[in-house]
Amino acid sequence: MKNLAIVLLTALCAVTVACGYSSKAAAPAQPGAMPTITELAPDNTSAGGPPFIPTVNGSSFSSTATINWNGATQNRTHMTANQLTATIPASEIATPATVAVTVTNPGPRNGHLWRRHAG
Repeated sequence: MKNLAIVLLTALCAVTVACGYSSKAAAPAQPGAMPTITELAPDNTSAGGPPFIPTVNGSSFSSTATINWNGATQNRTHMTANQLTATIPASEIATPATVAVTVTNPGPRNGHLWRRHAG
C-alpha cells in the first residue's frame, strides 16, 4: 500500500510538472487596454540632432501598441508587453520643444474603434 501511495504521488507530481502547473502568468494586454508609462529613456535629446531611438518602459502594452510623439504615431522598432522603442526622425527634433510622448493600445471595443492613452 505504501508503494502504491508513492507511485500515485510520483505520478501526480509528474502530471503537474508536465502540465506546466505553477503560478499563472499574467495575460498579455488586449487592444484597447489602458497602458501605463513608467519611464522614458533618454528623457531628452539635442535639438537639430540625428534621429534617435527612445525606449518607453511601462506595462499593459498590447501587441498593437504604438508610440505617439507629439500626437503623431511613430514606427515601432521593438516591442514587449513592458517596453516599446521607435525611431524618431531628425525632422521631429529639428527645433527645441517639449513634446508629449504617449502609448496607445488601439483596438475594437463593443464594435467600435477606440484608443486609450497613457502619458
